[in-house]
Amino acid sequence: MKDPKSDPASLSEQNKRLIGGGFLVADPTSEEMFISEEFTEEQLMIKELVIDFCVKNIQQPFFKNDRELEATNPEDLMEVVRLLKKAGDLGLCGVSISEEYGGMGLDFNTNMLYSEALASGFAFATTLGAQTSIGSLPIYYYGNEQQKKHYLPGIAKGELIASYALTEPNSGSDANSGKTKAILISDGQHYLLNGQKIWITNGGIAHVYVVFAKIEDDDDLSAFIVERTFEGFSVGQEEKKMGIKASSTVQIFFDNCKVPAKNLLGQRGAGFKMALNILNTGRIKIGAGGVGAGKFSVTRGIEYAIKREQFGHSIGDFGAIKHLIGNIVMQTYALETAVYRTGHNVDLKIEALIKEGQDDGPSKLNGVREFAIECAILKVKGSELACSATDEVMQIHGGMGYSATLGLEMAYRDSRITKIYEGTNDINSMLSVGELIKRSLKEKAIDLRAAGKKIPSYLLRELMPFGRTGKWQKESRLIKGFKYTFLLLLGAAGNKLRKTLIDEQEIILNLATILSDVYLAESLYLKIERLSTITDQKSEHFLEQEKILKLYLYEALATIRKSTDDVIASFAQGFEKRSLRFLAGKLLPTYDQNPKELRRSIANYALRHQKYPF
Repeated sequence: MKDPKSDPASLSEQNKRLIGGGFLVADPTSEEMFISEEFTEEQLMIKELVIDFCVKNIQQPFFKNDRELEATNPEDLMEVVRLLKKAGDLGLCGVSISEEYGGMGLDFNTNMLYSEALASGFAFATTLGAQTSIGSLPIYYYGNEQQKKHYLPGIAKGELIASYALTEPNSGSDANSGKTKAILISDGQHYLLNGQKIWITNGGIAHVYVVFAKIEDDDDLSAFIVERTFEGFSVGQEEKKMGIKASSTVQIFFDNCKVPAKNLLGQRGAGFKMALNILNTGRIKIGAGGVGAGKFSVTRGIEYAIKREQFGHSIGDFGAIKHLIGNIVMQTYALETAVYRTGHNVDLKIEALIKEGQDDGPSKLNGVREFAIECAILKVKGSELACSATDEVMQIHGGMGYSATLGLEMAYRDSRITKIYEGTNDINSMLSVGELIKRSLKEKAIDLRAAGKKIPSYLLRELMPFGRTGKWQKESRLIKGFKYTFLLLLGAAGNKLRKTLIDEQEIILNLATILSDVYLAESLYLKIERLSTITDQKSEHFLEQEKILKLYLYEALATIRKSTDDVIASFAQGFEKRSLRFLAGKLLPTYDQNPKELRRSIANYALRHQKYPF
């Protein structure tokens, strides 16, 4: 049977649906769904190469020396530089850069696989992640040919270390309010930069910095390529941090820093847009890293639960421990389906844009930009999983988990930053909803108002006792109900609050919670449906994955009901409140499952495999 993904006609139809945020109003089919089982041997070899590098060069030295590297120690910092060069020798610093400039030129979804694997590198993941993403991609996407040829080969080899300098002491989430200034001097050949940047990853070891500043009295930022050796440039001391201690984090200063005019990156005044576009890539990579963190953490928890005995039993026999293991497996599996669904869609979008005539760099930039909503969702979900997984696995270990010897307390500290960088989780949550609203006003393909008008006819059909066939009809209808609940609430709140809705951040955050669960629930459903066509539906391996779908939907329903109640209570009164609650009740019916048994079964399966089993 022909794979619909390889059929040109089918691919053309898919491209029409490749609209970021479109999942809310469309009904994608499982044939369009990419699943991790479809990765090629070559792609999986990249993943194994990264894991092998991290195990041999990061994990084994950590356990042997019983200490983590700290950038505040000059010798440790030089070891980080050595590791980065070693990674470059293997090609791991140039995964996002095309072969033309010395990189590996991996497709976007393979980059997601790379990011998942890199989570096993502890704090070094931050160092290498900055090198391959925010530190180099601005030059790759926006640089002219001379800039690309001058900087990218060295970055790809790990000979040049790259950094990204956006944040300032008084300019965090409001990035465009930065005060760093650039003045074109009389010779017309140089800019003088003045100002400072803070929390700059790789800043203490970098050779090349992408720096954002406002030229003269411009309202918007511009970007510059600044070299460490430029006159007037200086680096502060390494910051003492809660976690990711091995990564370099410093302030950098510009005191009449003389930057050649030819080092202006992209167009004048286009820096803020550039910064946002680059952050989209970093955000989805945090989502992929969350998958890796979940798998790594739960495997450590399973190993300990099997060997640790109390009251005459392995602690893995106890329901409380199974509850923790089952939760992490479920959340990791659900996130994984959404990450690789999105990564594949980005690749399809890039392919479509290239066919339309866009060059490689712009097509990749615009391909990711298209899915900014999904990137924001996955950033939040990935960071939440990284934090909760390390927390719950520490709980499984009890007092031993609190000891620095096992590395869990380090992972616990390291994971916390993922909720902050690449935009805080609150900002990303609000961005996902705000971007969806903005696009719905501009693009016919995301007509939220028209989609919301379908709710009455949908509810009428739901009251009919006939016409319901198919194995997962309950699950399909529940996901549809999730979507319509979001549309119902957004429409009602929008009509009531009008332009002030965007200022009601508590409402927006609750809507974002619903939106993110819609995306992961649907991704999970589509994967199980697709798996059913290529695997034995009676096998234990498939049945346990089906149980993950049921457990996730059960948990998502409870979360969405709570968020729905909060939204309605936040703006509606009287008859409107009663009506909205009635409609929401119909859209969110009872989903009869036994969560305890589902969670136990998933945990038992993982315990028998002695690792994350999927």
